[in-house]
Amino acid sequence: MADHQLSLEDVARYPRPGMDAPGGIAFTPDGQKVTYRQSATGSLAQELWSYDLSRGERRQLTQLASGKADATSQISLEEELRRERSRQREQGVTSYQFAQATEEGPLVLLIPFDGRLFIAHGEQPLTPIADSEGAIDARLSPDGSRVAFVRSGEIHVAMTDGSGHVRTLTSGATDGVTNGLAEYIAQEEMERSEGYWWSPDGTRLAFVRADSRHIPSYPIMHQGTEHVAVEDHRYPFAGMRNVVVQLGIVAVDGHPEDVTWMDLGTDDDIYLARVTWRPDGMLTALIQLRDQCTQRLLLFNPESGTATTLIEEHGQPWLNLHDDLRFLRSGEFLWSNERTGFRHLSLHDHDGREIRTLTEGQWMVTGQVAVDEDQRLVYFQGTGEGPLERHLYVISLDGGSPRRLTQEAGWHNAVISPDRRSFVDTWQSPQQPPRLTLRSLIDGKEQAVLFENEGITPAALGLGVPEITNFHTSDGTVLYAAIYASEQTRTAGQPRPLVVSVYGGPHAQAVTSTWSLTVDLRAQYLAQQGFVVLKVDNRGSAHRGLAFEAAIAHSLGHLEVDDQVEGVRFLSSRPYVDSERVGIYGWSYGGYMTCRALLRAPEVFKAGIAGAPVTFWEGYDTHYTERYMGHPTSNTTGYATSSVLPYAEKLAGKVLLVHGLVDENVHARHTMRLVEALATAAADYDLLIFPEARHMPRNPAHLMYLEQRLVKFLHHHLSTNHTTR
Repeated sequence: MADHQLSLEDVARYPRPGMDAPGGIAFTPDGQKVTYRQSATGSLAQELWSYDLSRGERRQLTQLASGKADATSQISLEEELRRERSRQREQGVTSYQFAQATEEGPLVLLIPFDGRLFIAHGEQPLTPIADSEGAIDARLSPDGSRVAFVRSGEIHVAMTDGSGHVRTLTSGATDGVTNGLAEYIAQEEMERSEGYWWSPDGTRLAFVRADSRHIPSYPIMHQGTEHVAVEDHRYPFAGMRNVVVQLGIVAVDGHPEDVTWMDLGTDDDIYLARVTWRPDGMLTALIQLRDQCTQRLLLFNPESGTATTLIEEHGQPWLNLHDDLRFLRSGEFLWSNERTGFRHLSLHDHDGREIRTLTEGQWMVTGQVAVDEDQRLVYFQGTGEGPLERHLYVISLDGGSPRRLTQEAGWHNAVISPDRRSFVDTWQSPQQPPRLTLRSLIDGKEQAVLFENEGITPAALGLGVPEITNFHTSDGTVLYAAIYASEQTRTAGQPRPLVVSVYGGPHAQAVTSTWSLTVDLRAQYLAQQGFVVLKVDNRGSAHRGLAFEAAIAHSLGHLEVDDQVEGVRFLSSRPYVDSERVGIYGWSYGGYMTCRALLRAPEVFKAGIAGAPVTFWEGYDTHYTERYMGHPTSNTTGYATSSVLPYAEKLAGKVLLVHGLVDENVHARHTMRLVEALATAAADYDLLIFPEARHMPRNPAHLMYLEQRLVKFLHHHLSTNHTTR
C-alpha cells in the first residue's frame, strides 16, 4: 500500500474519488448525442452535459447549480422525501428528459430545478415554465408538446411552448389522498417512483389515486431546529392497513370529473406494482396480492376499464418484482420469472401465453437493457460470468444461446442507442474507476472514450485493492468476502483486531467487482489504522438465486448472523487476525445485524456500531417486512425471535447506537425502544443522536463527527493503541 494516509475528512467527503463519473446517461431521441449529468467541479452539484457523436465534442448544457450555495434550497418536503427514498445525494440538475415530435423537429429538453420547471426547444436557452413552482415528478409527453407534473396532490399539464394556462387534470386531493404520486411503499419498497404514465400518443394519462386516510398518522417532530415543526406520516406498519390504490385514465384535454377507473378486482388490499402502456394504446398493470406469493399482469380496455389477465404467477416464499416487461410491435411481449430459482427471460404472445424461454441456467438476468425489434434481438445485463460481475449479453427472440458483448472483467452498465448500432459502456472494477466508452453493438469494439478518471488509481490514492475471496460454510455453502488489510498488517506478524462491515439484508450485495468496493474509505481508513476489515454476503442477500435469498424466509437475523460468524472463523485462521478482538458495524439492516450479532454471538463480537437499526419488525413497513416474515398474526414466533428487544439483557459487549430523529423510514423509535430495554437490563450502551438527520445523514459536519466517533469507539474497545489520526 502507498504511504498516503487517509484523513477522516477524506472518509466523510462525497462523492468518493473516481465516483463523480457521469450519471443519468442517455442518447438523445435523434441519436446524435449522448447526454449525462456530472458536476463541473467534482462536487455533488450536477449540471447537464452532452457529447456530439459525429463531432466528438463535449459541451456543458446548463449552468444552473453553479454558484448556488445550496442547490436544494427551494425543493418541497415531498421532493426532499422522494430523494431520500431513492438514496440520492446529488444536487443541482438531478433529472432531465428529452423529447422530439418528428425526426426533423427540434429536441425539447425538460429540467426540473430549484422547485421550478425549465424548458428549451432546440438550441434555445432554458426558460422557466410559468406557474410551475412546486412541481413534482415532471415528465414530457412523447412528442414534447406538453409537460405533466404533480402539485398539491393533483396532476397538472402545461404546453411547453408557453401558450395557454396550466390545466389541472384531476380532482379530490385532500389530506391523505393524492393523484399522480407514488405512495410511500411504492417508492421505498417496490422501486416504483412514478404515479402517472403518458399514453403512447400523448392524449391520455394513466394515474394512481392513493388513499391513506384510514392509516393512523405517525408524527415526527423536528427538535433540533429553532422552531418546532411536526411532520405527519401515514406509515403502514407490518400487519396494519395499506394505502388503497385506484388506477384511472384521464384525457389531457378532458375534465377532472371525466376519469375512467380500471377494474382492479374486489380486493382492495393489493399492491399496484407496475403500470405500462402497450404500443396499441391498451393499458397494463402488475397487481401483487398482499402476501406477495401471487401476482397478475392485467390488461385493461382504457375506454371501459374492464380487465383481462395476461399472466398469473404463484411462487413461494415470495415473488420478487422486476422491470423486464417489454411490449413489441408484433404483439408479443417479454417477461421474466424465477420459476427455475434464477431470474430468466421469456417471450409471450399477444394473449400472455409463453412462446419460449429465452435464457436458462444457474445464473440470472439482472435487467433488460433494450430490444431490437427489426433484428429480433434482446439485450440484457446478467451474472453469466459469476455473481460478482455484470456483463451485457444479446440473444435472439427466436431462441439460441446468449452472446456476451462486454469483455473486461468487472461491472458493466450499458445504455443502447435508438438505432441499436452502438452503446455507452460504463465499466468499473476494483482496480479501475468508472470509464465510459462508446462501443459498437455488433462486436463491442471501442469507438470513442467519453469519460475516464485520468490519474485516479488505487496506488495514486494510497488505497489497497481489497482482496476478494470466497469460503465454504460448515454446511457447504459458498460465500463471497472482501478483506481490507494493509501490507504492514499482513507482514508484521502481530494479530490485529478485526472489524466486520455488514449490511446482510435482502436485495443487496456488498461484495462486487466494482470500484466502489475499493473506495469504501471507512474500511480503507480502518485498515490504515491497523484494523482488518471484512465484508461477507451472507445468505439472504441478492443475485445468487431464489434459494440463496429465501433461506431467511420467516426468520430474520439468525442464518445471516451465523454466516457472518463463519466469515470471522474463516478469517481467524490467518496469522494477522486476532479473533479475540472482533467488532462489527452497519447501517439500517446492517444496524439490525450489528445488534443481532452482539446479542446472538457475544463470544465472537465484542463491540458494535448500529446505525438506524430495525429492532422489532412490527415497527417496519408492510411490503418489505411481510415479504420476508409473513403477516404478524400468522408468524408470531418468527416476529418475536427475529426482534432485538427480547435479548437486550444478554448484551455483553459494547454497543454504540446511532440514529437520526427525523428518519421517516426506520423510525428513531426503534433505537429508543432498544435503549429502554437496555436501560431496564442495566446493560451498557452509548448513544449518538442526530436530531435533524433522516435515514441517510447528509450534513458534511455531522458525517465528519460520525466518523470521528466511530473510529474512537473501535479504538477504545478493540485496539491496544488508542491513538487516532
